Amino acid sequence: MDENIIRHRFQAMGCPCEILLDSTDSALGDMQLEMALQEARRIEEKFSRFRQGTIVDRINKSDGKPVEVDEETAAILDYAAECYEMSNGLFDITRRAWDKVKWKRPYIQLPRGFEIDFGGICKEFAADRILSLLMKRYCVATLVNLGGDIAVAGERLWSVGIEDPAHPGEIVRTIHLHEGGVATSGTTKRPGHILNPKTGQPATAGPRSVTIAARTCTEAGFWSTLAILHGAGAEAFLKEQSLEYWCYR
Repeated sequence: MDENIIRHRFQAMGCPCEILLDSTDSALGDMQLEMALQEARRIEEKFSRFRQGTIVDRINKSDGKPVEVDEETAAILDYAAECYEMSNGLFDITRRAWDKVKWKRPYIQLPRGFEIDFGGICKEFAADRILSLLMKRYCVATLVNLGGDIAVAGERLWSVGIEDPAHPGEIVRTIHLHEGGVATSGTTKRPGHILNPKTGQPATAGPRSVTIAARTCTEAGFWSTLAILHGAGAEAFLKEQSLEYWCYR
């Protein structure tokens, strides 16, 4: 471990997390850790569909009535609508009914019997959001890692390892970046969790894992999930998008 790097590990959003700072100032590290923890917990509590009273819970229990949402939630819903259009319906936060949702800021009206789930967006969004807050407070090179969803910024060249899905715990490749996001989607650790909304069935025939490097972690997460949903055509699809990607079958 580089002696000039501060590393703080913590647990949030149901996964192991960490922040790395290009600094030796332990006081600064402690302050940045506290901010990262608070923001991760805020986002988790706000957008969880399992907690009563959250905005997601209110939308899901709205019984077909319009629900007014705040600016942050509206921005995520805008992004979800964009993802739905860009993916031709493969990326759907309702899993099968976004085309039936009425969404016009600041009101969303969900059909009875359907739910939204920000699980496919929230962790990547949180990584980008935490990085932005940390960099605005202290402009030192920073890496935010939320369970493998990574956002980085600053002057330092960060090294990020990609785990070999065939041999968990082993690094199959190391990539390097100054700025942007990295996200990995796959079916090895959580088989069946990526559902095709057009069939209602788990995505099949795709790579075991797809890692994407993009401008933001949120973008990387979208493209990596969408690649898995393209199944046997994942690599051809990614080539068409001119993305930096690494697929392992």
